[in-house]
Amino acid sequence: MLAAGVTVLAALNSGTRHGLLDPRSADPSGSRAVSELLKERGVTTRVVTTAREAAAATSPRTTLLVIDPDRLGATQRRQIARSSDLSGGRTILIGPTSHSLTELAPGVRTKGDADPKTLAPDCALPAATTAGRAGLGDGLRYTTSAARAIACYPSDGHPTLLVLPAGTTGGDTVVLGTGSVFLNENLADDGNASLALQLLGSRPDLVWYMPSLADSDADSRAAGERKDFLDLIPAGWSWALLQLFVAAALAALWRARRLGPLVTEKLPVAIRASEATEGRARLYRKARARDRAATVLRAAARERLAALTGVAHTQAHDPAALAPAVSARLTGGTQDVTGLLFGPTPSDDAALVALADHLDALEREVRTS
Repeated sequence: MLAAGVTVLAALNSGTRHGLLDPRSADPSGSRAVSELLKERGVTTRVVTTAREAAAATSPRTTLLVIDPDRLGATQRRQIARSSDLSGGRTILIGPTSHSLTELAPGVRTKGDADPKTLAPDCALPAATTAGRAGLGDGLRYTTSAARAIACYPSDGHPTLLVLPAGTTGGDTVVLGTGSVFLNENLADDGNASLALQLLGSRPDLVWYMPSLADSDADSRAAGERKDFLDLIPAGWSWALLQLFVAAALAALWRARRLGPLVTEKLPVAIRASEATEGRARLYRKARARDRAATVLRAAARERLAALTGVAHTQAHDPAALAPAVSARLTGGTQDVTGLLFGPTPSDDAALVALADHLDALEREVRTS
C-alpha cells in the first residue's frame, strides 16, 4: 500500500517546475511525494531559502533539512551550526563535503564515492533496521571520530549515513551521502520511502532549507560586510572565466602568426598609360586645379631635362643647378628657362596649355642639341 501511495503521489502534476529535491515539485527529480506523505502523518513542511530563516525556525520540534550544504558561505554555516547545537531538534545534511563538514559536523570526513547500488543498513538505528535496504549508493562515504556516532549503510566499510548526537540538548545531526531516497522517482524503491519518512518525520515540523544565490548576499548585508566585484561572481564561474581567458590568448596567438611575403596579383583589367593620364587630366580640369597640373607638368619636365643635361637626380628641382645646364644646350639662348621650369601658376586654361607646349618644345630642343 505504501508503494502504491508513493507512486500515485509522485505522478501528481503540480503545473510548476522547481529544482532538484524541491518539495513543491512533482518532477522525477523533485520531492513532492515525500512531502505529501509527511503531511498525511501530521508533519508540516516549510520551504526557506536563507540561513537566517532556517536558523530562526529551529526548535526541539523541528527537523532542519539542508540541501547542498556546500553552497553555504562561512556566515551561513556558522548560523546553521549554532542553531543546530542549541535547538535540540534534528539537522539533516545532504551530501556535505569537507568544505562544510568542518563547521556543520565536526569530526566527520569524506572517504570517496559509494558503490552505485542499494545498501543494507548494517547498524542498530531503528529507522534503518525498519526500512531495510535503501538507495544510498552512488553518493558519498564518510568516516568519523565521534564516540557516539551511529554509522549505517556502509559501502566498502565506510558509512553513507551517520547520526551524530548533539550533546545534552537531545538533538542530533544526520549526515547523508546522497538525497536520492527523497526523490519522487526513487521513493517507491526498496526501503527508500520508509527511511525518508522516519528521518524527516521524527519531529512535527520540517524546515526544508534550499540555499539560494541571494542568500549569501543577504547574510553579508545583515552582518555589515562589504563585498567586492569578485565576491558577487557565483562559485564555478571563476573557472569559466579562466577558460575564456586561455581561449582568447590562444586565438590571439593564432591570429598573430607571421603572414609571409607579399604575393603579387594580376589586375583584372589592364589600363593603358595614356588613358590613365587623360583621366587624371580630366579630374584636374573638373576641379580647376591648374596649380596642381602645372606643378606635375614642370616636375616631370625637370626630371627628364636633368637626365638629358647630366644634372644629378637630387638636383633636378634646384633652379641654380638645372637652369644653367638647360640654357647651355639651347641654340637661341634667349628663352627664360627659369621662369618656364619654376615660374608661377598659369592664370587660366589657355595659359596652362601654352605652358605644356613650351615645356615640350624646350625638351625637344635640348634632346636634339
